[in-house]
Amino acid sequence: MTLGLRTCLLALVGLLFCCPVVLGQEAKSASVARLVTRFTPATTSTASVSPSFAEAGSIEQRAFEQTNHVRVQNGLPALEWDTDACRMARSHSESMFRLNYFSHVTPDGLRLRDRARAAGILTFKVLAENIAYNQGYEDPGAFAVERWMASPKHRANILSTEFRAMAIGTYVAADGSVFLTQTFITR
Repeated sequence: MTLGLRTCLLALVGLLFCCPVVLGQEAKSASVARLVTRFTPATTSTASVSPSFAEAGSIEQRAFEQTNHVRVQNGLPALEWDTDACRMARSHSESMFRLNYFSHVTPDGLRLRDRARAAGILTFKVLAENIAYNQGYEDPGAFAVERWMASPKHRANILSTEFRAMAIGTYVAADGSVFLTQTFITR
């Protein structure tokens, strides 16, 4: 392997796993891994078609199960699957792929609370998310949870006592890249 290619690969690995910089965010805002929003409007959300845990993909199920395994190991209750959070998380994962960004904020400026409203989640007490990207791992869901647990801010979301439910939404591209969004919610 040439020195230039090796240097480029090492830089990419460092960016993906060690560096808190998130591509696609506004230049003036700091990178935030623990994104928490509190919002309680007067109206309530209406029922919508959203994937149940049984309808979730294998990567989504694995990341959900691994997250709950970690919570139980740390003396916390397991989280329930939230179908609306899954639909919202899937939408964000696909958006990151299609619009070529990796951020909690979409290129048109929608933040977590805005995306929740757009997904029909109009009432909640606390809302947060973790995002991940990986490629080439045999178990991408478990790998994402492992990496989130190695990051203090992502770990704080996973081990928070504030949340009662959660879901994972993934988008797997044709080249095997996996975008994961983990959405935590308490209604």
